[in-house]
Amino acid sequence: MNETPAKTAEGQVVWITGASSGIGRALAHEWGARGAKLILSGRDLQRLSAVADRTGAETITVPFDVRDSEAMQRSVERALAWAGRIDVLVNNAGISQRSLALETSMEVYRQIIDIDLVSQIELTQAILPKMVSQCGGKLVFISSIAGKVGVPLRTAYSAAKFGLIGYADALRAEVKQHGIDVHVIAPGSVATDVSKNALGADAKPRGFSDEAIDNGMPVGKAAREIVDAVTAGEREVIVSDGAERRMGELRKTQDEVFDRMAALMEEGYAEKLGASGGK
Repeated sequence: MNETPAKTAEGQVVWITGASSGIGRALAHEWGARGAKLILSGRDLQRLSAVADRTGAETITVPFDVRDSEAMQRSVERALAWAGRIDVLVNNAGISQRSLALETSMEVYRQIIDIDLVSQIELTQAILPKMVSQCGGKLVFISSIAGKVGVPLRTAYSAAKFGLIGYADALRAEVKQHGIDVHVIAPGSVATDVSKNALGADAKPRGFSDEAIDNGMPVGKAAREIVDAVTAGEREVIVSDGAERRMGELRKTQDEVFDRMAALMEEGYAEKLGASGGK
């Protein structure tokens, strides 16, 4: 029998992008059950509203397309006007791919890198000053096992997800001095519509799923593992079972590496390179 989660996030403000379905929707339910106030974003207001109604949490829906910079900035202003702060930002919005590189149009690469990488960076950059001024927060990046291990039929997706991890790892060392934690989540096959919605070689949605995803980890279990790991302060989290987990763990960055990068900043690395170091 499932027990009701402890209110470990009571009073925290959690902003989740891509919250209308899949892992994002499950995270909204999980954080809501733990007492968080939720800001839910996606492109479809009706679907977001349905998620909000089921969380049982204090919630605001802030729909926007992550590729629209002006809409994103308005959304940041609206979110901060509602909550006054952002304690956890979950960069979850994204789209996958299922096509051979030899057959894939450049439009697929442009769309996936824009949605899965550039837009995640842009929203984070918009929120960073607020987290610095409030002396803390958590930045959560939903990458993928395909962001640790290059997976066939996902060249664009792997490129974007590898890039997202690189940005997060570099950022982690820079913002530790401000009390900001950075968490990279690398899910494997989770039972969502990710494969059905993935872009094919012609940049159109695939329209059907596959066995690995259909038999993947239940999305509720994945959400619990993610929220537990973020709450515990884990910096890189593999969320998968079986062979995928083993692959992810083999490529997992050791905490000692993260500690060394943070130590470089404490030792004046930024100043030595002529940067202000935020001071």
